[in-house]
Amino acid sequence: MSEDSWRKCSACKKPIAYEALYFTCSVSTCNRKRTALQFCTVSCWEVHLPVARHREAWADEQTAPSRAAAAREARRSAAAPASRAPRRILGAPPQAARPAEGPRGDPPKEILIIASRLKEYVRVVSGFSMSDRALGPLSAIVREAADEAVRNARADGRRTLLDRDVSRRKRT
Repeated sequence: MSEDSWRKCSACKKPIAYEALYFTCSVSTCNRKRTALQFCTVSCWEVHLPVARHREAWADEQTAPSRAAAAREARRSAAAPASRAPRRILGAPPQAARPAEGPRGDPPKEILIIASRLKEYVRVVSGFSMSDRALGPLSAIVREAADEAVRNARADGRRTLLDRDVSRRKRT
């Protein structure tokens, strides 16, 4: 924000004066705080359409805030704490993101299977229904298979599980 203008046009970079008419895109992704596209004319708004590839959009006419209102908003946004934590891109997950351990240091024994999907599969394949109590033992089988895959990947010197690390159980 400079002394003589509120913001710049997102297309042509000309200044938009305080209390002047400007245009925004009707599509919500163009109006998010991070994007915040504003245009000095409808023709500048039309310039962004081929890049944005909106299915249906129009230019909304807006009025820029007064100098005092813009200054108040700038002070308010500077004083407000960040709404979300910075993203971690690389490295191990932070300690809080790791799963909680059980009372003996064991990983938690929660259900690892999507119950609705498995129940639907059993119903379609066999016509049987399935009890929720079967999910615990099936999750234990998944844990054993995952532990074996980890051992296989570790033996190959990798830290990524691949399909070849998972052994298929023989059908009886």
